[in-house]
Amino acid sequence: MKLKSLLITLSMVVFMSINAQETNTPKFGKGLFNLIGKDSTWTMKVGLRFQTLATAGWDVNNGLSNPSSNMLIRRSRLKFDGWAFSPKLKYKLELGLSNRDESGGSYFTHNSPRHILDAVLKWNFSGNWVIWIGQTKLPGNRERVISSGDLQMVDRSLLNSRFTIDRDIGVQLRHKFKLSDNFLVKHIYAISQGEGRNITRGNVGGHQYTARIELFPFGDFSGKGDYKGSDLKFEENPKLSLAFNYDYNNNASKTRSNQGSYMFINGTSAGSSAEFYTTNISTFYIDAMYKHKGFSFMAEYASRDAADPFAKNSDGSLTGDEVQVGNGLNLQTGYLLSKTVEVSARYTNISLDKSITGKGAENQYTLGLSKYIVGHKLKVQTDVSYTDIGFKTNQLLYRFQVDIHF
Repeated sequence: MKLKSLLITLSMVVFMSINAQETNTPKFGKGLFNLIGKDSTWTMKVGLRFQTLATAGWDVNNGLSNPSSNMLIRRSRLKFDGWAFSPKLKYKLELGLSNRDESGGSYFTHNSPRHILDAVLKWNFSGNWVIWIGQTKLPGNRERVISSGDLQMVDRSLLNSRFTIDRDIGVQLRHKFKLSDNFLVKHIYAISQGEGRNITRGNVGGHQYTARIELFPFGDFSGKGDYKGSDLKFEENPKLSLAFNYDYNNNASKTRSNQGSYMFINGTSAGSSAEFYTTNISTFYIDAMYKHKGFSFMAEYASRDAADPFAKNSDGSLTGDEVQVGNGLNLQTGYLLSKTVEVSARYTNISLDKSITGKGAENQYTLGLSKYIVGHKLKVQTDVSYTDIGFKTNQLLYRFQVDIHF
């Protein structure tokens, strides 16, 4: 099935290439090729990227013990974007091809791999107002919205894995305006299904509502640098983005808002007879990005709460599931020693509510080194992390990754 889907996709690309009026190959990192319709009413840029990752880990409470290692294609993506009918109507389609990209198939995704990452239309209907319709990343924590191909380190932090609201399907309204010659404000509002991506069987509970405001006191970043790791543009003047988020998932049925596992009740499981525990879940974020002359600093704080975090059966007995409430802090910085070599460091603290989850705090310390051969489009990254886990054995992790983006 995976091979069939890939062949169909590639066949479509070839067909469009043959029938397009103009096909040209841009420079490295700007897409495999660009298509322009015969009547100039549509465009399409086709891109491909993948990451090859090697990891090694050890338990460290009693010396280096229980060694483990792994190699995998961490991500592999096929991307299409452009405009249709008018440059004011843009679109993006991104497909995940690696096993990690497609994992998560279940009854609720019709027992199939989840190929589609993004499938969204973006209509600039008036001035600086843009409406997004489809499946894509919600306007959540900054680190999640940064593309995995534009990260400063090998991968995102523990804060993201515990608190992100990731992708969902729905509608987003986006706008920006200036308070002065330099002071820029961007704000985003979203209404989504609240179940995560690629759900095909119904909507449990209510919907999800997200609002985000971003403040740029010194003006916008170069090259969309507020959502890219590292200061590869070497900002001549200081640039700062400070953002505030609030997300409310009405009658959510998963342990991490629209992420995590479903909370089944009354002895049911995935299937047509499934019953769910639902509760209102709120997530709050504050984050910032600062860049100047090769130096960058990113900070994020996340907090999740629930009206009643303990999942209960119809008779009031506990199921053993609970909402992962608590807070997290991530601090990350980097400095470019040259235009292509960067050192970076990160500290992450995860503090879930121990009275609910039974878990203590986690602290992770990471040192990274990156070589940008062609910016983020061709790079080699490595890092080492020490994780102090209060409720189980502490861990040491080494990672090495090569990222290429056509």
